[in-house]
Amino acid sequence: MELDRTDRRILAALQEEGRLTNVELAERIALSPSPCLRRVKRLEAAGILRGYRAVLAREAVGLGLTVFVEIKVERHSRENAAALQEALAAMPEVVACHMVSGTADFLAEIVVADLRAYEALLTERLLTLPMIADIRSNMSLRRIKSDTPLPLPSA
Repeated sequence: MELDRTDRRILAALQEEGRLTNVELAERIALSPSPCLRRVKRLEAAGILRGYRAVLAREAVGLGLTVFVEIKVERHSRENAAALQEALAAMPEVVACHMVSGTADFLAEIVVADLRAYEALLTERLLTLPMIADIRSNMSLRRIKSDTPLPLPSA
């Protein structure tokens, strides 16, 4: 789907404030409500606008530790990679995960309450996965930037 300038303005506005009503959104992008709603529905149907959610303050809900975990897969194979992806996707503590190039095969962002909770996750769940050859943990000392809108290219 080709995005025009109006689509990008809709997406930018909703990234900033996902709770806008259709009328507020239409006003913000200088469009009447009916065409605005049609465009939003089209963006949703195309899978570009995938959902709406609240962004929580991690520390305020008791999740004070973020760990970036580099994972190396044992015996590279499609099956091992798929099994690891499935296992990581099933862990709610893994809030983001990427297949990467370099010394690791995967980079997972894990959010837990504290070091004790991470140790339990590491020893009881991650290290028990047979396809993992190596794990390196990097603790976040301070979050500088997170949960920001995507930098949409101009039309």
